[in-house]
Amino acid sequence: MKLKSFSHMNCSLAQTLEVIGERWTLLILRDAFFGPRRFQQFEASLGIAKNILTNRLNRLVEEGILEKRPVGSGERHEYALTQKGLDLQPVLLAMTHWGDAHKPHPAGERLVFVERATGEPIARMSVMSRDGRPLKPQELSAVAGPALSNSGAAGTSRSRSRRRR
Repeated sequence: MKLKSFSHMNCSLAQTLEVIGERWTLLILRDAFFGPRRFQQFEASLGIAKNILTNRLNRLVEEGILEKRPVGSGERHEYALTQKGLDLQPVLLAMTHWGDAHKPHPAGERLVFVERATGEPIARMSVMSRDGRPLKPQELSAVAGPALSNSGAAGTSRSRSRRRR
């Protein structure tokens, strides 16, 4: 199924979805954080068709999220997360935490993320103020930044704020 492109939209979320919004891509990224680095490892872990895996890995390399590195002599390669890829960790953690809360398994959390140094569970992903206070959705608003302030692009609005009373 051909997905609609969001490349024309002047929206950070739409631009992010253009790169990582396809479900196999998110699962490839999940696996990349947990260790698989070679094509065959991704294929075995995900049960994904080779052509789809090839396309998704190539796109992640093109976008600078993964780096394709040769392994030994010959034509074998591995895929490593770049800094751009590592920057997606909070996104994947937030999605996992959402899944635990809203699509729970009867036996409990599927994974517990812990700090390596202490073995203690990490805090759930949440929105924080600059001074570290947790914020609720109704405490946020969005104002146009420089890329929207002078933009008349279709599909964008000047304010994305939603205030609840």
